[in-house]
Amino acid sequence: MSSDPPSPTFPESQVPALELATSPASSAPVRPADLAVAGRRWTWVFLVLAALSLALSAALWQKLSNIQEQLARQSQEAGANAADARAMARQAQELAREIAGRQAVTETRLSEVAMQRSQVEELVQSMSRSRDENMLVDIEASLRLAQQQAQLTGSVEPLLASLKSADQRLERAGQARLSRVRAAIARDTDRIKATSVTDVPALLVRLDELARQVDELPLLNAVHSPAAAGSGKSQPAAPLPFWKRALGDIREEARKLVRVSRIDEPEAVLLAADQSFFLRENVKFKLLNARLALLSRQSDSARADVAAAAAAVRKYFDVGARQTQAAIGQLQQVQSQLRAVELPRIDETLAVLATAAAGR
Repeated sequence: MSSDPPSPTFPESQVPALELATSPASSAPVRPADLAVAGRRWTWVFLVLAALSLALSAALWQKLSNIQEQLARQSQEAGANAADARAMARQAQELAREIAGRQAVTETRLSEVAMQRSQVEELVQSMSRSRDENMLVDIEASLRLAQQQAQLTGSVEPLLASLKSADQRLERAGQARLSRVRAAIARDTDRIKATSVTDVPALLVRLDELARQVDELPLLNAVHSPAAAGSGKSQPAAPLPFWKRALGDIREEARKLVRVSRIDEPEAVLLAADQSFFLRENVKFKLLNARLALLSRQSDSARADVAAAAAAVRKYFDVGARQTQAAIGQLQQVQSQLRAVELPRIDETLAVLATAAAGR
C-alpha cells in the first residue's frame, strides 16, 4: 500500500488555474543576474523621472519669478503714472485759474479802450466833418470793432451784422459816390459767407458735455452681470421636460460664473480699481485743456488734446458699449471740426471807406 497522501479535489472553475501554475514554463527558476539587470533598469528609469521632475520644477519656478517681477514693474509704473496724473491735474488747475484771470483782465481793458476811443473820436471829429463823412467814419469804426470782436469770439457773426448794417445806412443815404463802398461790402460779405469757420461756442458746449460723460463710461475691465433671460413680461409657454429645464439652469449658471472676452490691450485689464479715478480725471483734464486751447485760439494744441483723450477712451474703456461708441463718435467730430482756419478780413471795404472819407 502506497504512503502518498490523497490528492485534493477542486472545483471545475479552478482547474485551469492549477494547470497554469503547474506548467513547466512557470516552474523555471529565476536567475539572480536577471533580477539585478531588471533592478538596474528600474533604477535608471526612476533617476530619469526624478531628473525630469526637477527640470520641470525649476522651469516653473523661473516662470513664476518672471511673472512676479513683471507684476512688480507694472505696479511701480502704475504708481508713477498716478503721481504724474496728480501733478498734471494740479498744473492744469493752476493754468486754468491763470488763464481765466488773464482773460478777465484783457476783456476789461479791451472794453475800456474801445469805449475811450469811441468817445474821443466822436468828440474830436463830430464838429469838423460833414454828415456823410461822419457816417463813413462811424461805419469804419463799427466795422473795425466788429472785426476785433470776431477775432476774440472766433465767430463771423459780428462782421456780417456790421456789414449788413453799414449797407443799409449807405442805401438810405442815397449817394452815388458811395456805390463803390456798397460794392466792396457786398464782395466782402459773399467772401465771409463762403468761408468755413469753426463754431467755437458749439465746440465748447460739446467738450463740456464729453467731460461730463467720462464718469459714466464703462471701463474695459469692468465685470458686467449678464442680463436675465426672459425678464420681460410674456405669455406662459408650455412646460418643458425636466432634463431640458436642468440643462437650461446649468447653462445660465455657467454663463454667470465664466466670461470669455477678447481684450487687445493688457494694460486695461491690469488697471486697478483705485486707478480708474485718475484715468477718468486724466481724460477730463485733456478735454479741459482742449477747451482752454480753443479759447486761446490754439487749434493745434486743442486737436492734440482731443486726440489723446480719444486714444485713452479707446484703450481703457469698453468700446462695445453704446455710451463709449457715442463718446468716440463725438470726439471724432470735434477733432474734425477743430481746423486752423484764419478769420476773414474786410480790408477791401475799409480801404474803400478810407478813400471815400478822404473825398477821392
